[in-house]
Amino acid sequence: MQAIRKRYFPALAEYIRGGKDASLQHANALGQQLYGFQPEEIIAVHEDCIQALAANVDSKDAVQIYHRSFLFLMELMVACRFRMEINSEGDIVEPTAEQKIVAMRERLLSSNRSFEKVKNKYENVLQHMDSGIALFDGDGILSFVNVQMAKLLDIPRKTLVGCNIREILLHPKLNIHTKRTILRLYREMILKRHRYYEFQQKDGKHLLATVTYGDQLDGDFLFSVKDVSEYKHIEQSALQNDKLAMLGKIAAAIAHEIRNPLTSIRGFIQLLRPYLLEVGKEEYARIILTEIDRANDIIYEFLNSSKPSAPVKQAKSIENLIREVVMLTESESLMRNCEIGIESHLEDAIVSIDIKQVKQVILNLVKNSLDAVEETQSERRGRIDIVLNSDGQYVEIMIKDNGKGMDKLTMSKLFDPFFTTKEEGTGLGLSVSYRIIRNHGGTIRVNSKMGSGTEFIIYLPLVG
Repeated sequence: MQAIRKRYFPALAEYIRGGKDASLQHANALGQQLYGFQPEEIIAVHEDCIQALAANVDSKDAVQIYHRSFLFLMELMVACRFRMEINSEGDIVEPTAEQKIVAMRERLLSSNRSFEKVKNKYENVLQHMDSGIALFDGDGILSFVNVQMAKLLDIPRKTLVGCNIREILLHPKLNIHTKRTILRLYREMILKRHRYYEFQQKDGKHLLATVTYGDQLDGDFLFSVKDVSEYKHIEQSALQNDKLAMLGKIAAAIAHEIRNPLTSIRGFIQLLRPYLLEVGKEEYARIILTEIDRANDIIYEFLNSSKPSAPVKQAKSIENLIREVVMLTESESLMRNCEIGIESHLEDAIVSIDIKQVKQVILNLVKNSLDAVEETQSERRGRIDIVLNSDGQYVEIMIKDNGKGMDKLTMSKLFDPFFTTKEEGTGLGLSVSYRIIRNHGGTIRVNSKMGSGTEFIIYLPLVG
């Protein structure tokens, strides 16, 4: 079978590619070479070859290929001659022409049914895979190529089937860049026996080629090419994240070490303060101490944001926590002519939290609201409403002010580290608050509109 197919498939493929001008001379010559083979063997090989050819064309071309292959088989079988039969008297009797045609019709009808079944399988599965697939037989002849592979080569499938590597490389429609890629793949995957090879196209796409060698496919070679650009991007993003994480650790270590000399400087400035007072330069000492304290505050917040710490949780009534925060900010709110109100719709809502961390978040949001309403004092008195609700699974803490509000661009960057709209802000408060709430299994949302105020909504899981 393999010996017949080795000669049969390239001749049949060349005849079908030749169109109306193709000659049946090769069929006649091949038929004479196959003299002595059983007709069943030849027709079985023909059936196998026509299935492979039909799988590489569109449905509308399949019927045409079937008819042309019938002419090829007829010519070959006439040249090869049918198997002679021996009658009861021992004489060799050659079947009549009608018997030949009937026998061939039955074989070809059976072949047609098999071909339709296999063609549908190829069309529905292989042809529409996102990977390019090409199957070469043991002699290097391309027997199957799917739609995606033809797109990668930018060559019609029906002009590729039946060609070897050399004929593909000499194809007039193959561009020089693709030729070089094929040669590189041949060198790496066939000569050097590498099963995987990654390469990049001129348009920047990353492709991964895979080969399954003949010893696993009865002598055939299966090539597949897949676009892995998205996976490559994910890999590069992960690598970049690793680099940023390492950079964050280094920066945190440096920031920690900076605090030591700042502490020494602050101590010496305080010792020098009486002497600066004598020469009327006490203001210098005040400015230096203020800036050192500001630097220490920035470093403290940076260390908190760069070293995520697991919360030490304990059960706490969220309503009591809110009232404690309001008491802490009550005097400051009165000084800024702002009223803070609490509206609770909860009944003994208990959450499991790190009290210090969550109190820091609420306090930070309330102070931000105080800053926002202070800028609108000339228009209206400031007001901050803290509303508590629950859906049975989460407690909802809404902190709403009637300040100046924010635009969409500001909101999109609100939780980014070091982003701030304040002259003396560090840009770390909200990013740290976001991290704390996420570590508690909750979320923070923000809604705002210019001139209408801002509302922050915190969701924390309730204790079962």
